[in-house]
Amino acid sequence: MFKSVVFSAAVCLLSVNLFAAGKNNTSDGAKFWRDGKYCRQDNIDLKKSEQGILRAKVEDRWQDFTIQHLSPAFMEWNLKERIKSLEGIKNREMPGFAGPHSGMVASHGFRRSDSRTAINNAVKGMGFLPKPEFIGGLIDELQSSADSSMNYKLNWLMDLYGRRNDLLDDTKQVSLELYAKPDFATHTFLNQMTDPAVSIVFLDIPSFEVRAITQLIDPNDPELTKYQRQTVEYVNGIHDYFHGAAPRKSIVAIYHVIEVFDNTPGKARGKRVVPPLP
Repeated sequence: MFKSVVFSAAVCLLSVNLFAAGKNNTSDGAKFWRDGKYCRQDNIDLKKSEQGILRAKVEDRWQDFTIQHLSPAFMEWNLKERIKSLEGIKNREMPGFAGPHSGMVASHGFRRSDSRTAINNAVKGMGFLPKPEFIGGLIDELQSSADSSMNYKLNWLMDLYGRRNDLLDDTKQVSLELYAKPDFATHTFLNQMTDPAVSIVFLDIPSFEVRAITQLIDPNDPELTKYQRQTVEYVNGIHDYFHGAAPRKSIVAIYHVIEVFDNTPGKARGKRVVPPLP
């Protein structure tokens, strides 16, 4: 029963992403694949990211963006709800679709051949990336306990989001492009390769919107840095830790935070909280 609950949740979440992807022609976005094997963005520049600045080609022009921290209220809500959901699964409760795991990613920029517009919205499984100095150790922990019981894994995740949440990078959210590959490109992938700016909305009370610049990392890119390879390993690894081993490593989407809005009805109704209004 316990395993069936987790499996059903995984199937539902994957179905949401697949439904959002829809059908498309393999010719859509062929230009984004190098040698027909891997993708590499040309619309984002992270050379000054350690200084808190990134450059990106947004709305057809290169612009500088300041990398921001997620608000304390967002972090409190996110981590609390993650732990609550994991506790529910331990008690054999089916997880819901609302909350911090399911981010609705709105993107634009590429008009696919099956549509008259470039707008797209898709539900993506969201998570955190560790700070660079901790990512190697957490990868080791994931790999060494990959065959452990589900109860052990749930406790490990609860500890990460609870007692050890200071290991997490609060300037980013991460996800996977589970279906994007040379012979199939999701509309989210096509849009992000064209214009990396996105809006991510989380359905819950309180409700938050994160605006971000997307960095895509293809595991098949032969020129990945050590840290990029660690990122691919960690994000795919923590997905598989809960959902089970995937047949291949997927493209990682890092959402670098540039703005946060509080969309809670009746309270803030879309007020920007990061960076604070003057």
